[in-house]
Amino acid sequence: MSRIYILASIVALLLAGCAAPKKNMPKKSTANNSAMPKEISQAKNDSERYLLTFYPMAVEQMERHGIPASITLAQGLLESGAGKSKLASEGKNHFGIKADKRWKGRTMKVMDNGALHKFRVYDNAGESYEDHSQFLIVNKRYASLFRLKKTDYKGWAKGLRDAYYAEDRQYHTKLVALIERYRLYEYDSYTMSDIKNGRKEENPKSIALNRSIYKSNGLLYVTARQGDTFETLSKELGISKNKLISYNDLHKGYKIEEGDIIYLEKKRSKALEKYSFHRTRNGESLYRISQIYGIRLENLYKMNPQYSSYTRLKVGDVIRLR
Repeated sequence: MSRIYILASIVALLLAGCAAPKKNMPKKSTANNSAMPKEISQAKNDSERYLLTFYPMAVEQMERHGIPASITLAQGLLESGAGKSKLASEGKNHFGIKADKRWKGRTMKVMDNGALHKFRVYDNAGESYEDHSQFLIVNKRYASLFRLKKTDYKGWAKGLRDAYYAEDRQYHTKLVALIERYRLYEYDSYTMSDIKNGRKEENPKSIALNRSIYKSNGLLYVTARQGDTFETLSKELGISKNKLISYNDLHKGYKIEEGDIIYLEKKRSKALEKYSFHRTRNGESLYRISQIYGIRLENLYKMNPQYSSYTRLKVGDVIRLR
């Protein structure tokens, strides 16, 4: 079976998956006022509508940068007044980030705590969510937060207060209250694959692709299962063993482990434009980062010459992606 035919089948699976029901949607709570509907059309108020609209962005930021989706959502909800504030509706600024000397983009003046301040302006909410992540990454006072587990939303909330993200000394309690009221901590177990692609169905008219197919950086990939080898994947996917090895910056003696990202196409020279940096988490390597973002390892080393193949990354290191 030709590789072109196999890839065409995979693309067909991706397109079909977009219409399929998503897995792992928020579970309903038995607590009063905390059950979240599954569809935006079922939202009972502006807060639910905001959360159901923007949770995919929060999960994507968590996957890329390690900030709990629950924290991002709670901050966005609180700072933007459920998207209804002037700053959010006109300036697309969902996190109340002011325009300091480093900001080169557009600004707008808004009253805050009785005084007029300049705030950053974005073209859309997605830019605001990405800039919020970058704001936390590049400011050293937030560095300790990235040593916390992504499930420790209480620790993150307290850390934001202690680092003076907001002047309100009850900021952390407000964030925690929102997270627990709407069960936002459930989003901390989501992945981009859950949000973007869902589970892919088997295509009975071609090969038995009984596994999920995902995309990163516009590239198709699968996650390895226990027992997978280059030989078995080559036979299943219709792609030569040598190409799979080359696409994934591996060597012939490498033994595939369960959970490995295996690309079906040659990786790119840099990440998507909106992903400029990555702050490392515990146990990550440059190779792992290259697989997450779909970047060729040699290009990642060129963008980060301070690291060699033997360098052990520290938690909180900032890695250039483009």
